[in-house]
Amino acid sequence: MPRFVKITDFKAPELDIFVRLTGAQLRNKLEPEKGIFIAESPTVIEVALNAGCEPIALLTDERLVGGAVASIIEKCGAKDEDFPVYTAEREVLSSLTGFELTRGALCAMKRPPLPTVEELCRDARRIAVLEEVADSTNIGALFRSAAALGIDAVLITPTCCDPLCRRAVRVSMGTVFQVPFTRIGDAPADWPEKGLARLHALGFKTAAMALTDDSVSIEDARLKAEKKLAIILGTEGDGLKKSTIADSDYTVKIPMSHGVDSLNVAAAGAVAFWQLTR
Repeated sequence: MPRFVKITDFKAPELDIFVRLTGAQLRNKLEPEKGIFIAESPTVIEVALNAGCEPIALLTDERLVGGAVASIIEKCGAKDEDFPVYTAEREVLSSLTGFELTRGALCAMKRPPLPTVEELCRDARRIAVLEEVADSTNIGALFRSAAALGIDAVLITPTCCDPLCRRAVRVSMGTVFQVPFTRIGDAPADWPEKGLARLHALGFKTAAMALTDDSVSIEDARLKAEKKLAIILGTEGDGLKKSTIADSDYTVKIPMSHGVDSLNVAAAGAVAFWQLTR
């Protein structure tokens, strides 16, 4: 049976993990095995649990204990009889910024260990590589599209936004737990030259999504014919690095109408995933 603890003061130390630790403190880069992420909303928490993520503690509106979060509490309690479930009245939790977006539930979970690039890509045919995408909303949207449209794995470059930050997890609707991902390198110097070399060594042709004079259309038959293809998407605004484009096998564009020069990276990713996985 889980251990229920009623919280009456928003300043209670039990809430630190949910509301007062920074993203860097949660990630705990110095000791990754101690890293934590926060899943928001019953739907996202359920997806994370079903994907095998290990829960640490739950914070919820006390009115939901016998309703929307009952199954979550049951699953968490089955893993740990002393699992802490912190409950509070809505008035207490309203002090939490963005509480309405959590739909009354927050779950702290252990960060799963990341596989190597080689392990992740061994059997993959279509992967996405996200280069320096900084916006957490775009990261979440890209993962949701990747899950929905058949991408086998996602690689993020060393300076890319954390897919397990709270906003990215929420925007993705939990799909960050359904598409396997890892970092391609630990330091900025590991991308693009070293990273592209790793992909090529694994048998991938690389497709840099960019508008250049020699870009090929996303409808080019050669792209679909590739057995293994890595679709590389760049940061908002500046797009891909020149060296990434130069060292990729293809530079690929999405044909535009009405003088529009580009799409938001999340929208471009959805189009690319749909076209290149069919």
